[in-house]
Amino acid sequence: MEIIGFSPFFLPSAAFFPNFVSMRHLAVTLALLAWALLPAGAYVDHRGHNVDSLERVVAPWTPEAIDNATEEELIGLNRAYRDLMLGYEVINGEKAVFYARKAIAISRRKGWTEATGDAARHLGQCFYAQEQYDSAMVWFRESLACVEKMAGGATSPSHPEGYAEVDIDDSRSSLYGAIGNLYNVMGDIPTAMDYYGKAGEIFDKHGWNESNSVLYYNIGETWADEKDYAQALPAYEKSLSYARIAGDSLLVANALKGLGGLYMDTGKTWKALRCLQEADKYYSLHDDQEFRFRMENLDFMSKVLQAQKKSMAWWLAILVALIVLSVGMMLVVKRLRRLRREQAEAAVVMDEALEELRPDSAETAFEKDSVPKLSDRDRQILALIAAGKTNPQIAEAIFLSPETIKWYRKKLLAKFDVPTSAALVSKAKDMGLV
Repeated sequence: MEIIGFSPFFLPSAAFFPNFVSMRHLAVTLALLAWALLPAGAYVDHRGHNVDSLERVVAPWTPEAIDNATEEELIGLNRAYRDLMLGYEVINGEKAVFYARKAIAISRRKGWTEATGDAARHLGQCFYAQEQYDSAMVWFRESLACVEKMAGGATSPSHPEGYAEVDIDDSRSSLYGAIGNLYNVMGDIPTAMDYYGKAGEIFDKHGWNESNSVLYYNIGETWADEKDYAQALPAYEKSLSYARIAGDSLLVANALKGLGGLYMDTGKTWKALRCLQEADKYYSLHDDQEFRFRMENLDFMSKVLQAQKKSMAWWLAILVALIVLSVGMMLVVKRLRRLRREQAEAAVVMDEALEELRPDSAETAFEKDSVPKLSDRDRQILALIAAGKTNPQIAEAIFLSPETIKWYRKKLLAKFDVPTSAALVSKAKDMGLV
């Protein structure tokens, strides 16, 4: 900017006053000169300027006085208006706008392109803070137009040879970001991304990795707010990459926090926790900086841990349910197999009963001492009875139900015409069957 500091004021002689400068002009000039030497007053802004005193100094400058001011007076007055604009920017938006307009009026009149662009940018920031986005856009675009004039060869008393490309690109990227933010808050995300992309190209061109890290972090935040996690993820990853290249631990922490928040929102709690824990390590190196971001990171970690507890409880409940279901299914399958086996046993028993009820063509009468007609199953069970096995033991040995074994035992007692199992075994031995 052309108006960087005070140029020595021209103090005219008494003979010079009647034709060029009134006594009032002289008093104001002396007041501006005195302002440069003012000690700190009751209120000092964030840059150490006493805005109350400065405001009293510029108060006498009426439009008529400005019309009759010298070059040196306008330089000092423009600087004073600019300092008042900056001083009030964070404490009184209306006054900041008021003095920004006064600064622009002088810089436009004198053709100070950089001064006009700088004041227009700050004016846009004031309207942005007041959520007057249309007005902010007008002033940001005017500031950008001034930058393009500087790029086209515009000069000034402080820059008679023009402006360096790096300075032009610095101003351009700043305004691209500001305009992108405007489109962002107005809901035009694609246009916002176009301007962010232009800023990113400039950052890449000059290797401004810190700026690119901040830019892509904000892009990631935008897509995350839109729930477009597919585009948010690479943005956060780029932010982290640029931060690591720059070696800025705070930017690394911010990018990791962004990634952790994304993984948390998408349910990837273990990845989220790793990112957030690493971010906290970086934040812990800067306890006096980014306190709000560290608290946000810790809040994310707390939410992730709570989500993991809920998730683990949920999976434990599912596991228990699966175990119960599996046991139930095994019991059902076992029961079905038993039913099928019993059905098969019943069919065999019925076949044997029918076979025994069928008249024997060779024998018309049953002889008490004759050998009973035995099936293979009869013989198998008879041998086990003779071995002293109980019904459950026999059932387990030949895979039949205890009820079926009990039925076979009764049938064998009837076939051998004996009352007990002991008599059955004794008679079977006498007949040479066991």
